[in-house]
Amino acid sequence: MLTGGEVAALIAAVVWTVLVAFLCVALVKLTRLLSETTKVVAELGERTRPMLDDMAATVERTGASLDRVEEITANLATTTEDVSTMTALTRSVVTGPLVKAASFSYGVRRVMGQRRALALMRGRRRKERR
Repeated sequence: MLTGGEVAALIAAVVWTVLVAFLCVALVKLTRLLSETTKVVAELGERTRPMLDDMAATVERTGASLDRVEEITANLATTTEDVSTMTALTRSVVTGPLVKAASFSYGVRRVMGQRRALALMRGRRRKERR
């Protein structure tokens, strides 16, 4: 039969063995996790490079497009200034003679109206005298 010390040593050995077995299982799982993580990081690195290259190309194309838009905007501003200048010139060329013509026609209408009024008044006076 076993003595008390031997039973205690046997229980301690069994507990130690179970603990080591659990630690071995945990280490195996940790090793698998680390290897999968390494694979994922490697795949991510492989996928990231082309994405960054595509993104850099897109940024370059966008910059070129913005340069063209800036040039178009500058041309549009110049065209707007030219149209504004032409409008002011046309206004000054057309408005001056139109104002003069309108003033002249107003004066002629007024004089003609006054002549008619005078003619009517003279006609009435002649009728009254008769």
